[in-house]
Amino acid sequence: MAVTTRLTWSEEKSLQKMLGNVSLRLLYKSSVHENKTSSILDKCSCQGPTVTIIYIRNTTVGVFMLGPYSKTYDHLKRPNPSFYFSYQRNIATEMRTAVLETEIKIASGQLVFYSSGQEVLSVCLNDTKLSINDSLSKALGVYNRSDISYLECEVFRVEGIEDDTNYIRKITRAMKHRNPLLSELRTYKPCVDFVSKVRILLLGPVGSGKSSFINSVKSVFQGRLTRQAAVGSDVTSITEQLNPNKPITPNHPNFISTPSLKDSIHCVAYVMDINSINDLSSKMVAKLKQVQKEVLSCGRACVLLLTKVTNCSEFLQDNSLNMDKPMTSQSQIMHVSKMLSVPIYNTFMVENYTSEWELDPLKDTQILFVLRQMLRVAEDFFEDLP
Repeated sequence: MAVTTRLTWSEEKSLQKMLGNVSLRLLYKSSVHENKTSSILDKCSCQGPTVTIIYIRNTTVGVFMLGPYSKTYDHLKRPNPSFYFSYQRNIATEMRTAVLETEIKIASGQLVFYSSGQEVLSVCLNDTKLSINDSLSKALGVYNRSDISYLECEVFRVEGIEDDTNYIRKITRAMKHRNPLLSELRTYKPCVDFVSKVRILLLGPVGSGKSSFINSVKSVFQGRLTRQAAVGSDVTSITEQLNPNKPITPNHPNFISTPSLKDSIHCVAYVMDINSINDLSSKMVAKLKQVQKEVLSCGRACVLLLTKVTNCSEFLQDNSLNMDKPMTSQSQIMHVSKMLSVPIYNTFMVENYTSEWELDPLKDTQILFVLRQMLRVAEDFFEDLP
């Protein structure tokens, strides 16, 4: 009979996405293969990157290691990129993580995980007990730290992951930022009581990525790729152009002659393809400048989104999101920023979801960061109101 995991389908999908759309193959299950270190060595040694998962009653704790389990007892592997995670059962999308360099020791019926020579987590297989040190337990939100009875221990081989320590570091940095950003934005409310939601207007040439950005934001929040806003380019674009022969006038039935703040645009986002900045026609440049002149005269906040950026993972540094190291020359950014009179600090780069089939935590993090910055610019506008 096939051995099956305790992970639900959604929990497994969340783990796969977190690691870069990998596959998970179950190697060891304590209730089937016995609670013995010899069984783990037999099933898991030299299997490459692994995820070890311990199921507590309402919580799941796990360890991802890029390096393999050792072949022998009492053998401390050299430190390798890894991270620890926890989530409440059936809520894997709200995962807490901690990034640590890890060594593992297998001895006396125990799996012991070390970081910087200090024991951070141990699994006593004989007694089915889990212990976590203070700093890691706080990071993971697991507060019953010692001798926690667990239900099951499973070990998976991670297949299809890049065997690249830099990639793993980027993934772990992304997860460090992604979940807090998502939680912050889910609960966001404007700072003024009489405005229930921020209104952001996306403006830009045909095919610049406006609809793709909307789809990308919706995808991150829904946890799956969505194409709710139709996307096109050039002749197939869904961008609507104003017909000068039929302009919008105060006589239009839906025209609001004196809009309140809640009905107004609070932030204007110019969306530009970073690869086409130098190819803009003089007519398009003149049009954008005229629009920006009107926006500034109305005192509205504005930002610049540069789309179709590649290698978004380069934006992720150790302790923060770095949006100041683009993959293109600074001269291009300076040029378009000056052209539209948008400050450099309000210029952001984003790699939208276009033809992908699965979400990527690196892209998710960057998209969420850009959205948060746009909301902060709108907040500045609210605070400057008389």
